[in-house]
Amino acid sequence: MWRCRVRSTVPAARPATRASHAAALKARYDAVVIGGGHLFCYQAAYLQKAGLDTVVLERRHVLGGAAVSEEIVPGFHFSRASYLLSLLRPHIYKDLELQKHGLKVYMRDPHAFTPMLEEGVGGRPPRSLLLGSNMEKNLQEIGKFSEKDAKAYPMFQNHLNKLACAIHPLLDAPPLDIAGITEGSLRRRAAALRTLRPLLQCGMETQRSICCTQLLLFQLICSASVLNRWFESEPLKATLATDAVIGAMVSPRSPGSGYVLLHHVMGELEKEKGAWGYVEGGMGGVSNAIASSARALGASIFTEMDVAEVLVDQNGHAKGAVLKDGFEIHSKVVLSNATPHVTFRQLTPQVTVLLLCFANLEHPSSLLTVAVDRLPSFLAAPNCHEGAPGPHHQCSIHINCESVDVLEEAYQECQRGHPSTRPMLEMCIPSVLDPTLAPPGCHVVSVFSQFTPYWLEGGRSWTENDREKYADTVFNWIERYAPGFRSTIVGKEVLTPPDLERIFGLTGGNIFHGAMSLDQLYLARPTPSVSNYRSPVKNLYLCGSGGHPGGGVMGSAGWNAAMIVLADLRRG
Repeated sequence: MWRCRVRSTVPAARPATRASHAAALKARYDAVVIGGGHLFCYQAAYLQKAGLDTVVLERRHVLGGAAVSEEIVPGFHFSRASYLLSLLRPHIYKDLELQKHGLKVYMRDPHAFTPMLEEGVGGRPPRSLLLGSNMEKNLQEIGKFSEKDAKAYPMFQNHLNKLACAIHPLLDAPPLDIAGITEGSLRRRAAALRTLRPLLQCGMETQRSICCTQLLLFQLICSASVLNRWFESEPLKATLATDAVIGAMVSPRSPGSGYVLLHHVMGELEKEKGAWGYVEGGMGGVSNAIASSARALGASIFTEMDVAEVLVDQNGHAKGAVLKDGFEIHSKVVLSNATPHVTFRQLTPQVTVLLLCFANLEHPSSLLTVAVDRLPSFLAAPNCHEGAPGPHHQCSIHINCESVDVLEEAYQECQRGHPSTRPMLEMCIPSVLDPTLAPPGCHVVSVFSQFTPYWLEGGRSWTENDREKYADTVFNWIERYAPGFRSTIVGKEVLTPPDLERIFGLTGGNIFHGAMSLDQLYLARPTPSVSNYRSPVKNLYLCGSGGHPGGGVMGSAGWNAAMIVLADLRRG
């Protein structure tokens, strides 16, 4: 049974909060976007550009969702959750003129550094692996561990690029509209047939560059099997495997982890494929630039506006949203940037007919943001006397990545409800390239810690003492690779999966709004019944990372959802 809110008159405009950019929140818009994560800006910009009066309602005091910049320690500005940029689609970057609206990116090169814990030979430092855009240097680095792998690496990179290019046509288009083709009206069937085009393009690209079987196998099998076919040296395999497990409840030996690896390498930045960079001022710079573009087009964006539920009329159609203070906003369409779980379990609890079965909501990772008064000096790459940054300081620094076995053991511990005693760590120091983030001589450090359970053993919740103990574990491991690191810490924040859920609305702490597994991709994302951004509630659309093609600061889900909304409105 549908629960409805009906008023005989439209309420008056509501005075704006200090955090909103407009004079007042109106009671009627053409489109309401719930949630101010970075994806909100795409919908707001494209809908407003198409002539729809659009409003965005964000619960927190700051825009961006998990792509935000906040001053956690006085004088230190952190990318509090998401901390790297790569996957943002080039056409969105261009369409919204993000550079004009203040987006500045510092490109990283080299991009990956993996120090070893071993005894140096002949008084030399322990070995390390440094990878970047210079293939000749890459081969020298890999050759320290295996000459065979050095010869195979260029071919592997070329193979990976072909796989990523084959999938690109699917990123900027909604999934195949099976319901429209088989059950819709003649007009909808004609429109739905156009959703075949990206799939055909993907097939043609696959045939031109690679075997279809290769693409399918890469996505189905575990990343460890993929890497074992190409390489023999454990440090190289473990370093590459980090992209297959980060942010996912999988190990390198889990079936399907091959796709997660592919997802993380299909990006592009400043026309350089596979590149990653730091946003000036932190990741909030991305959200702020997109918000600026949307506002320039006329969209209204409000913070500190907590939505309680979606308004649904007697016919089961969404007609707006109601705030927690009772203020109602009416609209033609509603777009939810919240996770599918929040959208259908909290914002539209009347949809009792919808059964959402997400196989993996939990995100087994934690994030530590750390303020330090000097750069870490690694045994494998000691600092110079002046303490100036080395090339490796700008990289993703992989700690505890000597072998795939180390990653597997960390995963197994998490499965048993224990925070990993030797966690996989990805450590980034964006202030090496961006001087706006920290006082002179000081730095901000983001440490992404993989394999941290949502619930502790026995179903126990995290306590502050648990957080401190886990932070000690992380810092002690960094200390082993970079002695003296602990003495440089002047402040920190520890975010466990429940903290990510509480602060950013990420159900289960999952940064992708749901598992990036094959049973929750493309036609099945987030479920087969809700895969083309339309929901069972007419005029209510999913537009966050829970929709195709998934997570990351990519923009595709927002773009695709906006195009679906506009097409539906044109058809009436």
